[in-house]
Amino acid sequence: MTADDPERTARRGIRVSDAEREAVVEQLRDAAAEGRIDLGELDTRLALALTARTYGDLAPLTVDLPPVVAPVLAPPIVLKGGMHGASRSGRWEVPVRITLHGGVGGAKLDFTRTDCRLPEVEIEVHGEMAGVTIVIPDGWVAETDGVDPGIGGMKDRTTADRLPGTPVIRLTGDGGMAGVVIRHPNFRERRKLNRTGTGQ
Repeated sequence: MTADDPERTARRGIRVSDAEREAVVEQLRDAAAEGRIDLGELDTRLALALTARTYGDLAPLTVDLPPVVAPVLAPPIVLKGGMHGASRSGRWEVPVRITLHGGVGGAKLDFTRTDCRLPEVEIEVHGEMAGVTIVIPDGWVAETDGVDPGIGGMKDRTTADRLPGTPVIRLTGDGGMAGVVIRHPNFRERRKLNRTGTGQ
């Protein structure tokens, strides 16, 4: 492409998302940690990144930095409760998108032992007959406005205090008959995490 390429010119005017701003912020912080830019320049570029509206605003902030190698993303997960229920816990690779169906047996997703570097994870939930439960570590936050509570309801028992470097869990879908719950570990789960040395 040339500098006058119409596709590139059009792209400059396209508005960027919060996730894209955050990705540039992380790239700038990494560059400062590597000594590529000094702290004064970092502050200036961060301020511009956080107020950027379009790709044209963001592009100049990283044009002189090495390109970020895109990570290999895990494939989407579809977890179906079926007749006997389904769960995923322990150490597992978190994809960008997950779909959960409670079915008749229920579905549970436990993030407390995962090492997730994604800025956000999209989870489509369907409570159905037995419901869906999602457990996230302390310091992670959830956005649940995209869920239709249905008959079973949508219960968000998480805190709003997000730690740096943690993902936002964005829920969409419906509560169905039994509902959806997202929460932090309960007392029993915390004891188990502490025993295995993986407490959050």
